[in-house]
Amino acid sequence: MGRLATEMLSSFPLAMRLSSFALAFGVFVASAPLLAACASAGPRYDYAKEPDPRGQEFQVGPLDQLNVVVWKNRDMSAEVTVRPDGIITLPLIGDVKAADRTPSELQKDIAKRLSDYLREEELAVSVGVSAVNSYHFTVMGAVERAGYYTSRTYVTAVEAVAIAGGPTRFAGNEITIVRGNPPRKIPIDLRRATSSEHANENIVVLRGDVIVVP
Repeated sequence: MGRLATEMLSSFPLAMRLSSFALAFGVFVASAPLLAACASAGPRYDYAKEPDPRGQEFQVGPLDQLNVVVWKNRDMSAEVTVRPDGIITLPLIGDVKAADRTPSELQKDIAKRLSDYLREEELAVSVGVSAVNSYHFTVMGAVERAGYYTSRTYVTAVEAVAIAGGPTRFAGNEITIVRGNPPRKIPIDLRRATSSEHANENIVVLRGDVIVVP
């Protein structure tokens, strides 16, 4: 009896040490993902490299309406809609590529082509955008009203999600913008993007972007 008691007492510290090690190891394993998440917190994307079209001249797109005015020449002036193929048709000079060009670029091209028919002093041409119909984006996933949207003004990523009714209660916090051809993915943390400290992460949606809310 005395021998059994002695063995139990001598083994108790070792058992306690093993239990403590197991507990400590378990806590470490459980906390490892949390520590990794903390280590990876913060911006993982260079948002500054994405363009902000608000500071640039508007690029014309399909279905936009243009008002082309040739000074003192109503017959050569026209209000036209950009076709789905990106082309407009004007009196005398015919088809002109309009999509992905600015009004300034169009003005110079039209004036150059009209120079074959008009004297230089008559070549006063202006091109204005009378209606914007080409700016569109798609919001899909865990939002209240997923779908295809158009806007007359530029919107940010957060605004695009809001236009779609906002995230559902099952939505994740991080959204993805799929952009370009070939497509690339831009991760955006909604909580960070809505804070003043990280407003640069709330990038402007470009024409044709797809916003995915998981």
